[in-house]
Amino acid sequence: MAIHQIPALTLPPQFGWAPDNLRIKQLEGQVSSLRTSVIYALNQMLDLKDLNTGVHSTRLAEWAMRVAQDLGFNHEDLPDMEVAALMHDIGKIGVPDAVLHKPSRLTEEEYAVIKKHPEYSWTVLRLLPGFEKASLFALHHHENFDGTGYPAKLANTEIPIGSRIVSVIDAFDAMVSSRPYRQGLPFDEGIRRLLASSGTQFDPEVVRCFIAIAEAEEVRSVFAAAGTGVKAAL
Repeated sequence: MAIHQIPALTLPPQFGWAPDNLRIKQLEGQVSSLRTSVIYALNQMLDLKDLNTGVHSTRLAEWAMRVAQDLGFNHEDLPDMEVAALMHDIGKIGVPDAVLHKPSRLTEEEYAVIKKHPEYSWTVLRLLPGFEKASLFALHHHENFDGTGYPAKLANTEIPIGSRIVSVIDAFDAMVSSRPYRQGLPFDEGIRRLLASSGTQFDPEVVRCFIAIAEAEEVRSVFAAAGTGVKAAL
């Protein structure tokens, strides 16, 4: 039989849906792979802009997923949590280097520019299909629990839970991580400051959950890579 005469594969009636179903699965897999590639690409852009930001975001994603799971996140919402933790600072690409890397105190005008980065992050992420919820988590990660944050001055449970998680872990990692122009705080001082701002800047439930994770020995060891050794922290 010539090749062009090979008949199409036929399936029993009960499997008549299989080819279409398999095609849908293939397309879903391709979309998922594309989403992952986009996230990796954007994270690489963060590294090119500011290496500390890219590495910082990777740590955040690992911890945010653990906190979200302990707080009872629905399984289908976990990918949004991971994307938001990784990409919450993607908007810093829109902040001039002179402001982003300034070692001295920012002027009011410079601080106003920095405060725009959550909106820039939202602007980027919301345009990507499937990242709508993650974009909102990124938009509101600098809101304060008492309503004094930015950009929308949301308070309490008005703030998306994903944003509240990123807020706590973002602040803690920034405190204990060293930068070229400053030494990171000791681990226990970072914990103390989280507790001091619980209920004002941070969601108390998220703080409690994160501290339980952060005080685990395997998480403490991460701070050596962040520039704060375990011995210095204790």
